Amino acid sequence: MKLLTFVDAGETRLGAMLDDDRVLDLTQAWKRVEHPLSGRPAPTEVIDAIFMGDEVLISLQLLLEQAGQADALIYAAQDLCILAPIPNPSKNIFCVGRNYRAHIVEGNLARGRAADEFPKALEFFSKPPTTVVGHQALVSRHAAHTKMLDYEVELGIVIGKEGRDISPEDALDYVFGYTVINDITARDLQALHGQWFKGKSLDGTCPIGPVVTLKTAIADPNALDLELEVNGELRQSANTSDMLFDVSHIIAQLSAGMTLEPGDIIATGTPSGVGFAMQPPRSLEPGDVIKARIAAIGELVTTIE
Repeated sequence: MKLLTFVDAGETRLGAMLDDDRVLDLTQAWKRVEHPLSGRPAPTEVIDAIFMGDEVLISLQLLLEQAGQADALIYAAQDLCILAPIPNPSKNIFCVGRNYRAHIVEGNLARGRAADEFPKALEFFSKPPTTVVGHQALVSRHAAHTKMLDYEVELGIVIGKEGRDISPEDALDYVFGYTVINDITARDLQALHGQWFKGKSLDGTCPIGPVVTLKTAIADPNALDLELEVNGELRQSANTSDMLFDVSHIIAQLSAGMTLEPGDIIATGTPSGVGFAMQPPRSLEPGDVIKARIAAIGELVTTIE
C-alpha cells in the first residue's frame, strides 16, 4: 500500500496510490464504507494514519478492496496537488551524511582530501520543517544566497511508533514506511559555515514524496534501486545495498539515548553523481526539472524556479 496526502477543494485528504497512477480518496471512502474503525474520525493526512496505530491498516486495506472501483472516489494523480506525505513535520528531518562509498570518494576528491577517508561513525545533521515541500513543487534557486545549488536522491524512513535505545534487530519494527527525499543543498554555504545545517536548510529544499510505501510492501529496504535525473540526464544511479550503514543501524544509532516518535522522518544519505563533484561542477538552475526515483516507492519531481 502507498499512502499520500493531497489537497481537494482546499482540504487535505489521505489517499492511496493505485497501480495505474490513480489515487483513491481514503478520507471520503472512510465515511462511506463499513470497516472496523468506522466510528472514528476519518484520517486526512498520512500522519493521522500513523497515530492510529497498526489497527488502521486493516481498515485502509478494506477500503482499498471495497472502494477501489468507485469512480467518484478516484482521481488521476496528475490532476492532484500532492503534498509531502507529512506536510508539517513536528520536528526537523533527521539526515545521514556521507553514507555511500562512491559519494564519499567523489566528495573527498572534490574537496582535495584523500579519497579513502571514510567516516568511522554515522554523521547526522537535520533540515528544519520549513524545507519540506511535496511532489511537483517549485523550489527557489536562492540565487542571492548560493552559487552552487545541488541535488541528492535519498531513501526516507518514516517512523511508526515511539522508541529509544532501539536495537538493530528490532529497528524495522519501528518503521511505518519509506519515501523518496531530494536533499537539495547549497554547497558553498555548507562549506562556509563549517557544518551542514545552514547549507541544507534553505526554504523548500527538502522535497518529499509523492507517497509513503508501507514497510510490509518492501521486502528489503537495503536492496532498493535509486536514481536521479536532471532534465532527462541520468546523474545518480545506485542501490541502497551500497550504504555504509544500513536502515537498521541508522535507526539504532539515532535512537541511542534519543526518543524517536511517530511521524519522524530520516533521510539515509545519497549516492555518487552529485553536481558539485562533476568536472566542471554543475549547479541547479531555474527551469531545471529533477526526477528522483526509488524502486517500489515512486518518482518525486521538483522544478527549480
